[in-house]
Amino acid sequence: MTNSAGAVQNGLVLRLSVPTSGEMTALGPELAARVAGQLGVEPSQSARVPAAVADLLTQVDSSGAGDVEFEFHKLESQLKIVARCEERSAETHIPLSA
Repeated sequence: MTNSAGAVQNGLVLRLSVPTSGEMTALGPELAARVAGQLGVEPSQSARVPAAVADLLTQVDSSGAGDVEFEFHKLESQLKIVARCEERSAETHIPLSA
């Protein structure tokens, strides 16, 4: 991403699909942390982002057999992360800097 921190207006920032098992699984939490930093997640909340994404992975596909699609949305003062796998979905919200 080439935008400076906070430059993205409200809305969809990124959509990403990752497998729930194997080497590529680590891409979801790692990329989420980078997106969060780019959007201005408060430093006190930044460590929470990879753990939140990993938790969403297991909520929507605990079998580890499918792909999970993540959407990252900037909603005013929050980063909303939505995970979807087949008909299951889960989301979390992380505060951005003021």
